[in-house]
Amino acid sequence: MSNPVKLSVIYYSSTGTGTEIANTLVAEAEAAGAEVRLRRAPELAPDSAIDANPAWRANVEATRSIPEATPDDVEWADAVIFGSPTRFGNIASQLKQFIDTLGGLWAQGKLADKVYSGFTSSATAHGGQESTLLALYNSFHHFGGIVVAPGYTDGAKFADGNPYGTSHVDAQGQNKVDDTTRAAAAVQARRVVTITRALRSA
Repeated sequence: MSNPVKLSVIYYSSTGTGTEIANTLVAEAEAAGAEVRLRRAPELAPDSAIDANPAWRANVEATRSIPEATPDDVEWADAVIFGSPTRFGNIASQLKQFIDTLGGLWAQGKLADKVYSGFTSSATAHGGQESTLLALYNSFHHFGGIVVAPGYTDGAKFADGNPYGTSHVDAQGQNKVDDTTRAAAAVQARRVVTITRALRSA
């Protein structure tokens, strides 16, 4: 494709669930013809907190090769999928801090008219997944962005059960990312790419 949709997947993950979902989104978006950048939000937690959780330290080490997100990754993109674990029903401070660095682009109108979507995870069922995505989407409204949620547009979303975005219950690491979550992420990635392509050609 001579002029593919440009998609940035920008996420924060402490113990690796978000990393796995992000990788699925990237693979599915590339299969749909998009040019994709995978970026991680910078870690803000101290080493003492990270080292207290072996899974957290393992994910930090495993993802060092993934570049940290910069505002350029948002400006470059036609569409952005943001991801964050649930923190008390809201997005993690690491992703929020990155979003807060986008004020300069916002002031120049460079965040407007892009497609945005989101994904999340929580330790428990009904652990704030929907409120986290809705809180994330508040920022997209301020950007003047076009929110593209997966909705119940595919049978896989009835299994996943979240029309706002891909979500996963990891049960403190006991429930690994499974086929249900991957199928939901595939629906979301394809929908974001398809709608972004349609908007660009309108």
